[in-house]
Amino acid sequence: MRAGLAAEFGSAEGLRRARDALAALGYRRLEWYAPFPLEEAGPAARPSRLPARVFLGGLAGGVLGYAVQWYANVGAYLQNVGGRPAHAVPAFVPATFEATVLGAALVAFFGVLVTLRLPELWHPLFEIDGFERASVDRFWLGIDARDPLFDRERTARALAELEPLRVVPVPEQGG
Repeated sequence: MRAGLAAEFGSAEGLRRARDALAALGYRRLEWYAPFPLEEAGPAARPSRLPARVFLGGLAGGVLGYAVQWYANVGAYLQNVGGRPAHAVPAFVPATFEATVLGAALVAFFGVLVTLRLPELWHPLFEIDGFERASVDRFWLGIDARDPLFDRERTARALAELEPLRVVPVPEQGG
């Protein structure tokens, strides 16, 4: 959420009612902030593609690890030592496994950072007085200005009808 409106609620039940009411009106770009995890996550989000990407990262790491070993032992530095074959699969297994784990771990680590938009050292919501209480005892609901139904006046009226403690505009993100 980069700009829009935010509403402060005094209870989790008020936040849930507001979230459900706005979702029923057709708003889709909703974000909520609470001091503890809420039981239900609200409208179903699309499933993450991160597990498939982690699998592909591990697969690429394993293939690349095996290919490097094969190239080094068979392609570039072929040596006949003790009559052993140059392409010895059992010798390649431990390093291939480690390359697979490394590839998957790197994709998972950076994928989580990208998915969660981290690190985010500043957010426009931080400019709202009292928003820090979202980690203590207040519940906030934000509507992104990029939502197709967002109209500042109409959305503010819809939020006000849900009886929040207050409705405040979220400032634009500075350059």
